Amino acid sequence: MPSYKIEQRRLTFRGREFHFVSYDAQAASERRGEPAAPPMWYLMSEGKRRPVMPQVVGQEPGEVDRALLRWVEDQLFGGPPDRTPRPR
Repeated sequence: MPSYKIEQRRLTFRGREFHFVSYDAQAASERRGEPAAPPMWYLMSEGKRRPVMPQVVGQEPGEVDRALLRWVEDQLFGGPPDRTPRPR
């Protein structure tokens, strides 16, 4: 049985660097009240990890980068900038 290989991505968005790490699936833990989780990408920040999205085996690196940056834009920056012209 092949062992899980952790992946890391360091991406820059709006002048800030974001560090993402993939982790293998987690079994449920009744004792701690934690549900099972699939292999996931996590944002690493200040010694903590925040779940971002499931990891898809075989996904192209460019696709992964775009999906991670889309998450950053939506979750941390409130979505894409509003490009609607404003009345003067």
